[in-house]
Amino acid sequence: QQQLVESGGGLVQPGDSLRLSCVTSGATLDYYATAWFRQAPGKEREGISLITTHDGSTKYSDAVKGRFTISTDNAKKTVYLQMNSLKPEDTGVYYCALDPRGPYSAWPSVRGFEHWGQGTQVTVSS
Repeated sequence: QQQLVESGGGLVQPGDSLRLSCVTSGATLDYYATAWFRQAPGKEREGISLITTHDGSTKYSDAVKGRFTISTDNAKKTVYLQMNSLKPEDTGVYYCALDPRGPYSAWPSVRGFEHWGQGTQVTVSS
């Protein structure tokens, strides 16, 4: 059973950077699609980034493309989200999640993501 724990959130100003981490336990990440989602108050959870570790391919939502970078350290079973040039609209709770279907993930849909962390709050405000 995979367990995921996110960290690294906080209160920052527009233009600042943050790096989120998601430590996983259980099986290796090699066969999973690993993603970051976020949920703003009153809004649905949205997929913002995905990495499929078997080939290292990545995907990003239009809202974060060019500003956020997803990466993994398989030895540490950790997924990172480097967030640069943060904007107030990036505010929300950020979740990492694993989809055992790997390259066949339905991301950005939440469908198929079987393992979720508890989330970490990111607030971007001046």
